[in-house]
Amino acid sequence: MTKQDIERYTLGAAGVVIVALTISGFWLSYAHLAEVAGQHGLRSSPTRRWAWPATLDAFIVAGELLMLRAGLRRVTDKWAISLTATGSVGSIALNVAGVNGTGSAGTVPLLDYMVAAVPPTAALLAFGVLMRQIHQLVDQPAGHPEPASAPVPEPPVTVPATFAEPPAEPAQPVPPTAVAAQPTEPPSEVAENRPRGGRPPSATLDELVEIGRIALAEHGTLTRSLLRKAVKAKGLTISSERQTDVMTTLRPEIAAAAETGPDSD
Repeated sequence: MTKQDIERYTLGAAGVVIVALTISGFWLSYAHLAEVAGQHGLRSSPTRRWAWPATLDAFIVAGELLMLRAGLRRVTDKWAISLTATGSVGSIALNVAGVNGTGSAGTVPLLDYMVAAVPPTAALLAFGVLMRQIHQLVDQPAGHPEPASAPVPEPPVTVPATFAEPPAEPAQPVPPTAVAAQPTEPPSEVAENRPRGGRPPSATLDELVEIGRIALAEHGTLTRSLLRKAVKAKGLTISSERQTDVMTTLRPEIAAAAETGPDSD
C-alpha cells in the first residue's frame, strides 16, 4: 500500500466520521430546540414545534453552502459569514437558554448547560470541516499539485571562430585605357564571380574577351602568351579552356588586324 492509498483511505474515514458527527449534532440541537419551542407556546401543535428550529438552523446550512461557493470562486462573501454566525450563535444561545425552562436558574447544574451547548457547537465545527473537505476535493480533484520545476537555462550558443583568410595578392596597376574600356558589372555579380581566398580571382568570358581586345589594339596582334600576360596584369587568372574561347571569339579581329598591319605615322 502506497502513501497515497493510505492518505485516501484516511480522508474517506474522516469524511464518514465528520458526516456522522454533523448529523448527530444537528439532530440533538434540533430536537432540543423543538422541546424549547413546545415549552414556550407551541405545545399544542407538534408540526409547528418541530418546524420552528428550522427557522434558525437553516441559516447555518445556507451560510455554510454560500461560504463554500465563495471559496470556490476565491472571493469573500460577508453575507454568508453573517448567516452562519447568526444561525450558530442563535442556536447555541437558545439551546443553553432552554435548559432553564420555567424553573429557577439556580437549581440547574452547570453540566446541563454543557450538555445543551455541545451539540450545536459540535454541529457547527463538524459542518465547517465538512465544507472545507468538499472545497479541497473540488478545488484539487487530482490530488496535491506537483511543484513546478524550475526552468533549465539553455547553454549559451557559441559561434565557432572562423579562420582568417590569407590576404589576396595586390593587384597590379591597370592602364587608364583598360579601365575605361572594361565593362562594368553590378557589385553583386562581381562578388559572385570572384571566389574568396589567396588565389587571384577568375573573370567572366566577356571580361576576358575585352581584355584580349585591348591587348590586340595595343600590340597589333594577339597570342595566347599576350592574352595571359594581359589577364595577369589585371590581377586575374585564365585557364587554357578560356584562352581557347577568347582566341576563338577574337579570331576575326585578329585576322583583320594582321591584314591591316601596324598603323604608320
